[in-house]
Amino acid sequence: MGEVASDRPGARGDAADVEIPLDGPAIMYTGATASVAPERLAPLLREVQAHLGPRLDRYRRSYERAFADDGRDVFLVPAGHWADVAAELGLPDREADALRRAHGQQLRRLGRSAGRREEFETALEIREAVAIGHSESRSDSSTDP
Repeated sequence: MGEVASDRPGARGDAADVEIPLDGPAIMYTGATASVAPERLAPLLREVQAHLGPRLDRYRRSYERAFADDGRDVFLVPAGHWADVAAELGLPDREADALRRAHGQQLRRLGRSAGRREEFETALEIREAVAIGHSESRSDSSTDP
């Protein structure tokens, strides 16, 4: 996997060791549909996780948690949220689009597995998904109804 660019404003040099809170098929889908080089996608997702991880409690207080498991929480956030995150990190629009696609695809996959596909598809028509990884057990981070 490639290195995180450290010369970009907001880039996190410690992101190389961060675990991505997305499943392989969601990442592969994004690699096939986004305008981001495949070798850039994993470092980008790690960089964003390193940025969002410390903000997990803020997301829990501010946004609807659509799904949670032992390794991640997935939130529904206002449309345009990924553009805002990308601006904070100094990322180009195409990378913001890749982030939106990857996290949205992850929620769709979870929806299919949980029998909530239609609910999540409808939510993604007006909002965006944000998956944030964590190390808490599910008993500490239960799913919302």
